[in-house]
Amino acid sequence: MIKRPSKFDPQRSRHKPILPLFLEDSKSKDLTPYSSAAGLPVKVILEACYLTDEEKIRGCKLALEAGAAFVKTSTGFAAGGATTEDVRLLRETVGKDIGVKAAGGIRTLSDALKMIEAGANRLGTSGSVAIIKQIDNP
Repeated sequence: MIKRPSKFDPQRSRHKPILPLFLEDSKSKDLTPYSSAAGLPVKVILEACYLTDEEKIRGCKLALEAGAAFVKTSTGFAAGGATTEDVRLLRETVGKDIGVKAAGGIRTLSDALKMIEAGANRLGTSGSVAIIKQIDNP
């Protein structure tokens, strides 16, 4: 049995400009073709470690205009992961209109709480078991 995907995560970085959405000369700023047929929420991955603050802000604004459900700091496989500064900048830019997912390098309860405090409302971590254990045994 093939499972239906539950999300779609297009990515934007200097090294992998996947979506036409982020090309400066793009006429289409609509993510509908990527998600509406399957009814999936779209998270735009900025790969923040490769971008300037200006590029992160631009990426967030384009994601908002395009109807994304989330902006995400990283795939977790880049040169750097989520930072509280990036999460704060993304949250300030998108406001409460869409979600902010912090991903990459979140391995402890302390890391997770810092990201949430900075404005993340979703976390991507391969350390979830360790984080839960830290809640149970502080």
